[in-house]
Amino acid sequence: MRESMEFDVVIVGAGPAGLSAACRLMQQAKSAEQELTVCVVEKGSEVGAHILSGAVMETRALDELFPDWKENGAPLKTPVTEDQVFLLKNETGAIKLPNAFVPKTMHNDGNYVVSLANVTRWLGEQAEQLGVEVFPGFAAAEVLYNEDGSVKGIATGDMGVTASGEQGPNYMPGMELHAKYTIFSEGCRGHLGKQLIEKYALDKDADPQHYGIGIKELWDIDPAKHKPGLVVHGSGWPLSDGASGGFFLYHAEDNQVVVGLIIDLNYSNPYLSPFDEFQRMKHHPEIKQYLEGGKRVAYGARAITKGGFNTLPKMTMPGALLIGCDAGTLNFSKIKGIHTAMKSGMLAAESIAAALVNGDAGGKDLTGFTDAYQASWLYDELYRGRNFGPAMHKFGPYLGGAFNYIDQNWFGGKIPVTLHDLHKDHEQLKLTSESTEIQYPKPDGVLSFDKLSSVFLSNTNHEEDQPCHLQLKDPSIPINQNLPKYAEPAQRYCPAGVYEVVEGDSGPQFQINAQNCVHCKTCDIKDPAQNINWVVPEGAGGPNYPNM
Repeated sequence: MRESMEFDVVIVGAGPAGLSAACRLMQQAKSAEQELTVCVVEKGSEVGAHILSGAVMETRALDELFPDWKENGAPLKTPVTEDQVFLLKNETGAIKLPNAFVPKTMHNDGNYVVSLANVTRWLGEQAEQLGVEVFPGFAAAEVLYNEDGSVKGIATGDMGVTASGEQGPNYMPGMELHAKYTIFSEGCRGHLGKQLIEKYALDKDADPQHYGIGIKELWDIDPAKHKPGLVVHGSGWPLSDGASGGFFLYHAEDNQVVVGLIIDLNYSNPYLSPFDEFQRMKHHPEIKQYLEGGKRVAYGARAITKGGFNTLPKMTMPGALLIGCDAGTLNFSKIKGIHTAMKSGMLAAESIAAALVNGDAGGKDLTGFTDAYQASWLYDELYRGRNFGPAMHKFGPYLGGAFNYIDQNWFGGKIPVTLHDLHKDHEQLKLTSESTEIQYPKPDGVLSFDKLSSVFLSNTNHEEDQPCHLQLKDPSIPINQNLPKYAEPAQRYCPAGVYEVVEGDSGPQFQINAQNCVHCKTCDIKDPAQNINWVVPEGAGGPNYPNM
């Protein structure tokens, strides 16, 4: 029998969306002189442990949430000083684009280079000071429902269950957290959010969602090469064969840079390995010039919900709301989702607080949120960026970039046409018989590295004797279908070496090294058979990102 606790609001996920919602709820309650009980559950070992983002942060939402954030010590210390945008032609050549020809949304005046993990830790401190109960190390494993079908809350995962599914010596049953309203803010491809979208058909009027995988490293570099606030973006090489995406390199504080590559998960060549594309990208002179002589200190990867305005599901349902990257509020035309996630959380909080202050007993579909969202700058901003991703997918980086320049710089994002991309990312892989195998150079251990040494730097850890959190709906598919058709692409799209095809006594076998998983969710998204279901492992498992 599981014990239960009652709250006014339960929030799943201590990211920027969830914590902004928690803080705004308490602010609203205080201004209405009302008591509210708010709880945030976070699967990471601490707030910020699973947070990974570029990140250049726009402060618009933070300015609204905490106008005195500077005085309160928010870790935004490095204002952007310069933007550079490159088109990499090949392994040595590049064209630097004049700022006048870069879409306005890519300009970063007034923004800050930040560690989102540290910003999130600071938001967690603000939430606790406002009276929010924050529970790190507890994974929300199940949605609970009332008899009328409305969301009742969540149950955290059992602890101490062995790999065979039995109760081990340290077994502890999960806890039920009941709420009048539950906010789901799990980040991209949320395990519970995915279930809610299907149950309530929240996406029935939306285009298919689109995703990317972002791989990132943190480097200590030579102080002589460090340019605090320099923001470098680019696209082109090494991606080819229709694959699209772009790199980033940001000069942060303390002689550190973050470098990363985002690859759209609609790529078609099953031999493509996002991890290896990133490793060879760092050898390009425009990137190598900063990293040479430096030391890699952290590594991580995370999928990105990037479909934007056209792919947004309905964000309300009876008893619950879906916010941030769980819904897909990232503005891909800016490659930014922090301020939009925060604003979605604040709007959700305001809708819930208004209802509860007026005596609402919970369980309703708070459609007033939709009205508030449509009247907000968040809606306007996402609408203006609605064509950015579809243009790149339809027309490629050159013509798509030209379209986006015209749309953003001439029309302010309001060109009188809306482009749609109705193709699902996981359906885009071609057969190996139609594809060219990609030969990646071996890592040199100086600029490029292997997967296992990279995962080591993510501080990933899972209790080994627990049920596998990477569930195969049909265990035969990897070897019987994916291997002959696509050379089993999970071996390559996973950036952490989780999936391998190994030779066994009776032929090839599919091996899952679940303890390596950095919770990026790429497998749940890109598997062509949609056969892999990512569920939460034991709480506190996964990466422990510092400064990421």
